[in-house]
Amino acid sequence: MPAITTKDGVNIFYKDWGTGQPIVFSHGWPLTADDWDAQMTFFLHHGYRVIAHDRRGHGRSDQPSNGNDMDHWVADLAALTEHLDLRDAIHIGHSTGGGEVARYVARHQERVAKAVLVASLTPNMYRSEENPSGQPPEWFEAIRAGVLGNRSEFYRFVPENPFYGYNLAGAKPSEAVIANWWRQGMAGGALAHYATVNSWLEDYTEDLKKITVPVLVMHGEADQVVPFASSVPRAVDLLKNGSLKTYPGYPHGMLTTHADVLNPDLLSFIRS
Repeated sequence: MPAITTKDGVNIFYKDWGTGQPIVFSHGWPLTADDWDAQMTFFLHHGYRVIAHDRRGHGRSDQPSNGNDMDHWVADLAALTEHLDLRDAIHIGHSTGGGEVARYVARHQERVAKAVLVASLTPNMYRSEENPSGQPPEWFEAIRAGVLGNRSEFYRFVPENPFYGYNLAGAKPSEAVIANWWRQGMAGGALAHYATVNSWLEDYTEDLKKITVPVLVMHGEADQVVPFASSVPRAVDLLKNGSLKTYPGYPHGMLTTHADVLNPDLLSFIRS
């Protein structure tokens, strides 16, 4: 399997398909590069080079006891883009991967053409006086308890309910989609998945302010993980060259449930 070794000795798995302008994908919690299958195959067939990696502690990458934090994840991504000598790249991040992309682009804009934040936690997702629509403290503790408790059972509950909006009236759950989420989650390490919650408590305001390349913010209005009002309007306001695309009724995992809609929208932004 293709992999790079970071400066601190961690092996990072990645996929690298095709030729042309590179599109780099950063996945959400607790998933892997496989969560981008629908996007990678779509853009490959449209003439792009597509790259996605398993974040350290996730999937096929190593599961170290250290470095399971946003700054290390961004450094790992930078090591990958340097190893592959990627220039003029489009970076697309989903959820936790949105934070990874925002911080990476803020630090390495010389390699970046555009970026997309999909259902991203940026600028922050925790409830406060400034962000009353954010998630309350008990929500984050419930995630930690789920990972430390019966992780296998918890990783069925999340995709069966809030992640894909299957708990909403009129939704039609897909057992295959739920099982694929569980498969990816269980391939990763509990330690990294637990530590990821710390990245959800960070504030990415300063990262967004530094970004000058065009950025598309995409968010479902029925997102139960990162509530729309929690992050989206503020993120666009903080970006120097940001635009917004919203999706009424779409869930947090809309890249999977509505790939037929989002993929053409992504292509339109990239070509614009």
